[in-house]
Amino acid sequence: QSLKSFVYQIAALLLLLGTGSHAFAELTIDVSKGIEGSGIPIAIAPFSGGAPENIADVIASDLKRTGKFAPQSPGVRADYSVAGQASPGGTRGYIVQFQLAGAQGGQLLNLSFDVPPNQLRPVAHRISDLIYEKLTGEKGLAGTKIAFVTASGGSWFLVVADADGQNPKVILRSSQPLMSLAWSPDGSRLAYVSFEGRRPQIVVQEVYTGARRVVSAAPGINGAPSWAPNGQRLAFTLSKDGNPEIYSLDLGSQNPVRLTSGSAIDTEPVWLPDGSIVFTSDRGGSPQLYRIGPGGGAAQRLTFEGDYNASPAASPDGRYIAMVHRRGGRFYIAVLDMQNRQFRVLTSGGLDESPSFAPNGKMIIYSNGQRLNAVAVDGSVKQDFDLRGNVRDPVWAPYSR
Repeated sequence: QSLKSFVYQIAALLLLLGTGSHAFAELTIDVSKGIEGSGIPIAIAPFSGGAPENIADVIASDLKRTGKFAPQSPGVRADYSVAGQASPGGTRGYIVQFQLAGAQGGQLLNLSFDVPPNQLRPVAHRISDLIYEKLTGEKGLAGTKIAFVTASGGSWFLVVADADGQNPKVILRSSQPLMSLAWSPDGSRLAYVSFEGRRPQIVVQEVYTGARRVVSAAPGINGAPSWAPNGQRLAFTLSKDGNPEIYSLDLGSQNPVRLTSGSAIDTEPVWLPDGSIVFTSDRGGSPQLYRIGPGGGAAQRLTFEGDYNASPAASPDGRYIAMVHRRGGRFYIAVLDMQNRQFRVLTSGGLDESPSFAPNGKMIIYSNGQRLNAVAVDGSVKQDFDLRGNVRDPVWAPYSR
């Protein structure tokens, strides 16, 4: 299957979806299910104080989801223990206190927070991340966000939720398909492709205010936006000059600069921290990943495993490139280590698509065409976002600045 036929099959499918003849069921998510692997025993006691949010359960779920901890009930022998309380008081509504201790009784953390009632769950995520970082030396993910697209009744919804899938908020409802989401480096904006007006256009939307701006509506394909590390430029695919090519746009100028040229299909650009761009091209006869410098120029081929590697995603440090890899008619999520060129298939395969790295670079979220999943870069931890309904194009937000 050529990249060109794949691109146009997707376009045709999107137009069919735009007729409203396809609908998605209501979305529900329980990310605590389907986690593989064991971890360090940690006892988590219920928080006293009578707060309406079960903070201990949220912490336990967050830590279990990492695959590195095995939460236990109080009284069970464990390497670490967590205790705390959430009581009315303070200047904002609730005082939340917690303590992390080692098995020998040594106190490792003892902190308190003054929060309003609607911040009890976020502060539980914050506590989870503090515990995770204290015990692993790595930044946690519990307090981060994800975005994805779902649809129902002929409408498409752009949704932002907590990393555990809870607290979903619809930030856009559209009568036409939405796809190819990309977070800005500061987490304040989302770029995506919208088919409003029954033609593709690239839109940038402020996540918290809802303000939207069309940044490209050129004739033909407008696809696959990706943010530059400085948040001031986008790379995307245009076919306005005849063939799908990679372009770069300074958001202050509105004049896209062409970066690739030739008879091949060049699409799905992703910026690396050094300013170079990884993209998908069939210039070698089948879809593979290539890299060009910030200003374009000669392309270096990156992937050689199999006859299909597409949809690249870069880890925040640029070390890993995740992708959709096809073999035996099945689509998998795979990862390439840019340091040692090791290529690893991470998933069991099927219709896996749309990989996106977590901001700590340790996990990759993706869709299998019906639900969301996540897998560790080394394959050691797998998460299943248990849901009813179809969810597509997941992207993990960067850490808040």
